[in-house]
Amino acid sequence: MTVMVIYGTDSGSTKTIASRIAKKIGGKALDIKSASTADLEGSDLLILGSPTYGEGDLQCDWEDNLQTLKSANIASKKVALFGTGDQASYPDSFVNALGTLYDHVVEQGAVVVGFTETDGYSFKKSTAVRDGKFVGLVLDQDGQASMTDGRITSWISNLV
Repeated sequence: MTVMVIYGTDSGSTKTIASRIAKKIGGKALDIKSASTADLEGSDLLILGSPTYGEGDLQCDWEDNLQTLKSANIASKKVALFGTGDQASYPDSFVNALGTLYDHVVEQGAVVVGFTETDGYSFKKSTAVRDGKFVGLVLDQDGQASMTDGRITSWISNLV
């Protein structure tokens, strides 16, 4: 199975997570700034990741390169999502960028896999919650960094 992990990052934290996921699953990690539609289309499993900024905004490189995603033919493609956020500082918009990516890929006909439980997190609202679950892997590197490895490993085991 070929896996492509596409991410956006400012501080480098999401890049580090993307690289860890790619290494554990045997895939390749690529910044959205360098990604082409062929990169998005050319794998068996596409994993997309973004931090959430401000009051729930998609990371700026994703915003600037969203047309690359929108132009890709990902209908019926298996897509998994991951997001980083700070539940203590942004409890009203926790990992909202993940919800934004979810809406885009669903609109394009992708099959989203890798939903996760909301248990173990403390937040008020998130557009990344659908039917009581997060639409992907959620990581809080500010408040729960010690849980990251376990969460990644558990999540990946549900993808393959």
